Amino acid sequence: MTNPYLPLVPGTTLLYRGVMKDGTTPQVDNFTVTHRRKVVMGVSCTVVRDTVTSRGRPVERTYDWFAQDRQGNVWYMGEETQELRHGRFGKMIDSGPAGVNGAQPGLMMEAHPTKDDSYWQFHWPGHALDTAIVLGSGGTVRLPYGTFKHTLLTQEQSPLEPGVIDHKWSVRGIGYVEERAASGTKEQIKLVRVTHH
Repeated sequence: MTNPYLPLVPGTTLLYRGVMKDGTTPQVDNFTVTHRRKVVMGVSCTVVRDTVTSRGRPVERTYDWFAQDRQGNVWYMGEETQELRHGRFGKMIDSGPAGVNGAQPGLMMEAHPTKDDSYWQFHWPGHALDTAIVLGSGGTVRLPYGTFKHTLLTQEQSPLEPGVIDHKWSVRGIGYVEERAASGTKEQIKLVRVTHH
């Protein structure tokens, strides 16, 4: 993919550390862009494996599907969640592939993000009604991975979770570098390391 704010290059892993919604429980998030492909609604998608652990124990794992159109917009095409049983990830559960049971894909990152743009990220009535707004420049962020002076700030929320607002900072050539709850919870994660393999 060529979108500068969400490049999703296969073989790339972004490692984040932070705390869960309670603000105290530690979490580690491994966001790995795999070499796998999945066809959703006739579109070949990049498969991303997102694994969350806490204190060395697994919490959840999802496989997200992304596709980029000719204009450079990155679309979110749904996900599968792996069920956690007896402390291990087990069988897959279909969690909302676009085109099934009314689920519709949405934009995850615009080709040319512009302040005040708003869009659906995923639309699945009764399950996921995620929306985003481009707030504009996010200014400087200081992370374990480094300090970045030029960032893009977006806001995410859902009517299914009223009062919960998340802010995300993105950097060109990397993708998401920080996520922090603005209200509703105390969850936050920051980019610690990027590896390519």
